[in-house]
Amino acid sequence: MQLSSCYLFQGLSEYQINQLINIGSEAPIQKDQWLYREGEDTQQIFVLQEGAVELLTTVDAIELPITILRSTGDCFGTSALVEPYTYSLSARAVEDGSVLAFKRVDLELLKKQDHEFGCIIQANLAKHFLERLKETRQELKIHFKTIFKSMHH
Repeated sequence: MQLSSCYLFQGLSEYQINQLINIGSEAPIQKDQWLYREGEDTQQIFVLQEGAVELLTTVDAIELPITILRSTGDCFGTSALVEPYTYSLSARAVEDGSVLAFKRVDLELLKKQDHEFGCIIQANLAKHFLERLKETRQELKIHFKTIFKSMHH
C-alpha cells in the first residue's frame, strides 16, 4: 500500500515514508469489531488497507453513523495527534479487512527526531480538519434554513 495516499502522509519523502513503515504494524479487523470508542484515550492512528470502517458519534447514548471509510489509505483516529489525546468519534469495522496501525508514542518520537516530518504531518492534519469544519458549516447552514423556514410558515 502506498502510505502517501493517506492525506496525513502526503508530501513526506521516501525516507520519511520508510521510517513510518518501520513503526507501523498491520492488524486484521473483523466485522463488528470496535477499534476505539469516542472519549477514550488515544493510543493509535489507523490507515485502512482493506475492508470498511464506520465512524460514529454518540448522542444521548445512541450511536449515530457519520461516515463509512472504504478506500485504501483512508486515515482515522487522528485525534491521537492532538491534545487532549481523546478519540472524538468511535470506529467500528463493518467488513473484514486490515489496517496499518501507528502507536501515538512512536509517531510523537518520530516527530521529535525529524522536525520536518512533524511539520508536514501537523500541516496535513490542520488542512484536513479545516476541510471537515467547512463541510460541517455547510451542513449546519442547511439545517438552519430548514428550521428558519419551519418557524416562519
